[in-house]
Amino acid sequence: MADAVLFIGWGTVVPGREQKSLQVFGEGVAYWQRLQDQGEIDSFEAVQLEPHGGELAGFVLMRGEREKLERVRYSNEFQRLNARAGLVIQNLGVVAGFSGEALNQQFAMFQEQAGELT
Repeated sequence: MADAVLFIGWGTVVPGREQKSLQVFGEGVAYWQRLQDQGEIDSFEAVQLEPHGGELAGFVLMRGEREKLERVRYSNEFQRLNARAGLVIQNLGVVAGFSGEALNQQFAMFQEQAGELT
């Protein structure tokens, strides 16, 4: 059951690297699709944002079980793809997150702690 997400965000393309950035993005989509087909992630969604004056230009959100996402995140292939992406885009970031029951647990813990500190 999906209880976690992995958020990969990126900024603008490094000037002069536009074609290579499209190549690396295509590699990423193929990789994420393969992970889904193999059952390593439950799903993924890639999003390109409209220009808005901020540093975030787009992101992919992978959903799955925390243990599987951690295995993916620290795999050689994931690290290699991120190294390639870092050469053609700016502001690459990877952040783990909570969803489903794990999100409910996070809010319950926050509520408990907030109650103790007020």
